[in-house]
Formats: sequence, structure tokens, C-alpha cells
Amino acid sequence: MDSESSCCHNEEEKPPRWRSYIPLLVIVSLTLLAATSRQFAEESWSIRSWMHDWMGFFLVIFAMLKLLDLNGFADGFQMYDLLAKKSRFYAKLYPFLELSLGLAYLTHPANPWVYIATIILMTFGAAGVISALRKGLDVNCACLGSFLEVPLSTVALVEDLGMAAMAAVMLVMSGAF
Repeated sequence: MDSESSCCHNEEEKPPRWRSYIPLLVIVSLTLLAATSRQFAEESWSIRSWMHDWMGFFLVIFAMLKLLDLNGFADGFQMYDLLAKKSRFYAKLYPFLELSLGLAYLTHPANPWVYIATIILMTFGAAGVISALRKGLDVNCACLGSFLEVPLSTVALVEDLGMAAMAAVMLVMSGAF
């Protein structure tokens, strides 16, 4: 090989951007499968029960990833979350809030206040993502902690708004309001 052809191989090629979403897709798929398999253990299938399981597994796993490196998560979260920017305490508290909500969903049936807390937390989180996207910030989403690098994008926005919407549907289904 001549020196001219070997010069270009020293630079690392970045993988396509879509590959950074693979860990997120794996987690979402596994939580969907876990929630579905748990329904087969029940006597009857219930969409509300399935949503509880999926939200519970999803939130617990995401909280776990954040808690593996709490300081790293807080650093990333403070880059774009509106409240975390102003409060390091909130940035470190967030995974525990997420874990608490996840465990509450897994208790079946969750208290209507769990749905309300989820709607508030996720909608507020979506506002921070929208703000960061409008500013064109090129940061990683802290949703998977500091170990897995997923770019902050509309995927994070869909995640937050999707969770808020599911909580709203469960709130309506609960008949509390």
C-alpha cells in the first residue's frame, strides 16, 4: 500500500447517525416484550394493565441507566432541561422521580396522582427538549444516562410526549376525572 492510500484510513469514520438510536430501540422493544409477556400471565388481557407494565418497565430501566452515573446524567441533563439548568439538586433527583413513578405503575393499579405526576414531569421535560431543539443545541440526550450516546432529537420529544399521553389516557380510563 502506498502512503497516499494509507493516509485516508487513519481518520475514523463516524457511523451513521441512526445507529446511535439502536440502544434506545432495544430498550423500547424489550420493555414492550416484557409488558406483553406479563399480560400472558394474567387471566385476562387488559390494555390499561399492559400500559401500566410498559410504563413501569420503561421508567425503571431508564432510571437505572441514569443512576449508574448520577453525576454524568446530571451534567448532560443540565444542558437542556429547563429546571435542571437552574437546579443541580433537581438534575440529581430526576432519576429517583422516574424510578418512583415506574415502581408505582408496576403496583397495578396506579393512583390517579401517579398519572398526573407523569403528565407534569414528561410535559415539562418536553418543553426543555423543544427549547434545546429550537436553539439547535447539539447535545446528547440524557435519557439513557451517560453511558449510551443518543443525540437529543425529536425522538426524545416523542418519548416525553408519548409518556405524557399514555398517562393521560390511563387517567381518563381510571375514571378519576
